[in-house]
Amino acid sequence: MHYVISDIHGCYNEYIKALKKVNFNDNDTLYVLGDCIDRGYASIKVLQDMMYRPNVIPIVGNHEFIALKVLEDLCTEITEENAETKITLEIMQHYTDWMCNGGEHTIKEFRALSLSEKYDILDYLGDFSLYEEVFVNDKKYLLVHGGLEPFSSGMNVEDFSVPQLLFSRANLNKTYFQDKYTITGHTPTISEQGNQGTIIKRNNHISIDCGCVLGYNLAIYCLETDTEEYISSDFTF
Repeated sequence: MHYVISDIHGCYNEYIKALKKVNFNDNDTLYVLGDCIDRGYASIKVLQDMMYRPNVIPIVGNHEFIALKVLEDLCTEITEENAETKITLEIMQHYTDWMCNGGEHTIKEFRALSLSEKYDILDYLGDFSLYEEVFVNDKKYLLVHGGLEPFSSGMNVEDFSVPQLLFSRANLNKTYFQDKYTITGHTPTISEQGNQGTIIKRNNHISIDCGCVLGYNLAIYCLETDTEEYISSDFTF
């Protein structure tokens, strides 16, 4: 089976429960649509579990994109010789942006790692793909973290910029592609009035960020059966 999950945000217990609920095994494939980290308390633990599963395919989210820029610098000792290049306004802005978006717990976990473990994490994050295209049961799926906005008819996925792929919000009221389904995370489905943390399927969109780190649900979606399972969040701030 092919499964898709998104926006785990360091909620390790819910992530493991989701895998157990679908009896995830070595014959299955799991696509993780970014934002594995930040806000929750076990981001590094989530990454370390993912990286030792060869059948888990990670896709980068905006949180990994920002984190990678900061974590690389945390591995480098600042000296008089490199201070001018290692302490710049750009780097400080990345750090500030990350802290404002829940990076505090991830940094704390990262600092507790050995140097070799730190570089293992950096190498793994650097290998995340921007998107994946998958065929299952004669259906085509585009798996991506963000929302491809602004979208124009006739655009192909390779035409989109990194900000569009990672930071923009999907417009679920607009059909992007007639020949495939677009599965996204990034925007919690609870932002739609009346939604209590469930997947939204509309206009060839499947929106699967069900607000786990906000106290709602972690959803795991199966491509073969077009069904989903939910794990109630235990996360508290």
